Amino acid sequence: FGGFAMVLTIMIPVRRIWGLDHIITEYHLENMSRFLLFTSWIVGYAYAMEYFIAWYSGVEYEQTSFFLRAFGPYWISTWIMISCNCIAPQILWFKRCRTSIPVLFVLSVLINIGMWFERYVIIITSLSRDFVPAAWGIYIPSPVELSILIGSFSLFSFMFLLFLKIFPVVAITEVKELAIHEKEHAAGGAH
Repeated sequence: FGGFAMVLTIMIPVRRIWGLDHIITEYHLENMSRFLLFTSWIVGYAYAMEYFIAWYSGVEYEQTSFFLRAFGPYWISTWIMISCNCIAPQILWFKRCRTSIPVLFVLSVLINIGMWFERYVIIITSLSRDFVPAAWGIYIPSPVELSILIGSFSLFSFMFLLFLKIFPVVAITEVKELAIHEKEHAAGGAH
């Protein structure tokens, strides 16, 4: 789910900057948005089942853990995760939103934010309340951790731009296939 959102986040600016509108068409973007809508339902179902299983298990520790995820000190992270991954993609039910490139770009960024918060919620909320109450605490990222995060984004951006500079943006076989397809349709229309 997050992978497809990441692809859209990168593909939309690359499509615009390199003028690939004739290769990566609205048809492709609409199909990607349909897949995002479908997978958002799967992710929403998985989130709901996590809470249901925690409730149904009857295990007090698991119930408390999931209750604290939604209403404890990290509640904002959980609700950002749910909002970005499950609620925001529901606008894709409308064709106008599925074919609007600015809407798709903003939505893909929101889904990426939601996926980052999912990892945050899984790790931080699980570690903030242990079986030993003396180990409980509130996590606040240090400047070193924030600089590592910023550095990882910077390294990815640099390597991605370097890749785009050295290698073709679209595979040549895809371009050849499009050219053959256009030739066949032009020849078919002339007869």
